[in-house]
Amino acid sequence: MEYSGEQFDVIVIGAGIMGSSTAYQIAKRGQTVLLLEQFDFLHQLGSSHGESRTIRATYPENYYSGMVIESSRLWEEAEAEIGYRVYYKTAHFDMGPSSNKTLIAVMECCESNAIPHRVLTPKQVSEEFSGRFELPEGWVGLSTELGGVLKPTKAVSMFQTLAIKRGAVLRDNMEVKEIVKDDERGGIVVITSNGSRFYGKKCVVAVGPWMRKLIKMVMGLDLPIQPLHTTICYWRIKEAYKDDFLMESGFPSFASYGEPFIYGTPSLEFPGLIKIAVHGGYPCDPDKRTWAPTLLGDYVSSWIENRFSGRVESAEPAVAQSCMYSMTPDEDYLIDFLGGDFGKDVVVAGGFSGHGFKMGPVIGRILADLVLNGETKGVELKHFRLGRFEENAKGNVKEYED
Repeated sequence: MEYSGEQFDVIVIGAGIMGSSTAYQIAKRGQTVLLLEQFDFLHQLGSSHGESRTIRATYPENYYSGMVIESSRLWEEAEAEIGYRVYYKTAHFDMGPSSNKTLIAVMECCESNAIPHRVLTPKQVSEEFSGRFELPEGWVGLSTELGGVLKPTKAVSMFQTLAIKRGAVLRDNMEVKEIVKDDERGGIVVITSNGSRFYGKKCVVAVGPWMRKLIKMVMGLDLPIQPLHTTICYWRIKEAYKDDFLMESGFPSFASYGEPFIYGTPSLEFPGLIKIAVHGGYPCDPDKRTWAPTLLGDYVSSWIENRFSGRVESAEPAVAQSCMYSMTPDEDYLIDFLGGDFGKDVVVAGGFSGHGFKMGPVIGRILADLVLNGETKGVELKHFRLGRFEENAKGNVKEYED
């Protein structure tokens, strides 16, 4: 279906969590918005699907904690509007060697951002969690209140539904091939592979792992975003301990600092299983990737056996699912105007590096601000500029890194 006679205030390309929440925010402000998706809505091919994502306010970078706190509030507001839950709250627990520079930076950020937290010795951790976590000597625990589990596919559907209720137009199976300036009317024209042409005053591009390909095709700019194939694993809890790992039993979302970075959630998605996964993956082409889960290695099995005192079967995962990251060299986001001939007519958002889903609502708010007002408030975007990689190929310098 073509909309050649109709112009939208904003066209949003990409209907994952970022694009869907952006479309909702724009429609909520009374603007006409078109949301385009290259595959079916709620597909399993990108980064916004699956059973769970974690939410936490513990970051080594000062600029993320406030974003998470705002996002947590916006998640609750959207839930209240839709009438069902996608955000399941629990505490969050970080752990690692006391000398780990990143974990030290996390604790410092908790102090500077006034995030309520408690630093625990291994003995205190064992007492706090009734032996469910056991830390070796030389490790430290960090307990914070803001944590939990987000339901990804359900959350994307929520924002799409809310956008439709506010008047947004949604179209899937619309693969974008061109974004060009509309010299006659101003704004831009979006052209899809089936020949449809859509006109908009402004445009937001949030296509996840396809960002690098699309932007290079549109204007020849090679963004430093590398798609990674990653594996999400669920491990079987031994029968006698199944209740120990439930939210209702006070079990938190968690992260373990070091090499590799391991994270997980309470038992929720699959009865009797717990999510324990490794942050990272292998470079891939989003259009030619393998769907086979990758082996995590003996380190993860050893970590599970030692941290959970033998309460979780550690030989191999019970369930393994594939997903993708969109990784930048510094693991910070890209949120900026595309520039060039497009000026401020096109805003890009990508490179969420495996820690962006929790930020979906606040990213949607920021992108709506940028595309409608040319600026945003409450978040410092200098860390997310496209131009930072021209100044330093590695991007933002992290004080806690060697």
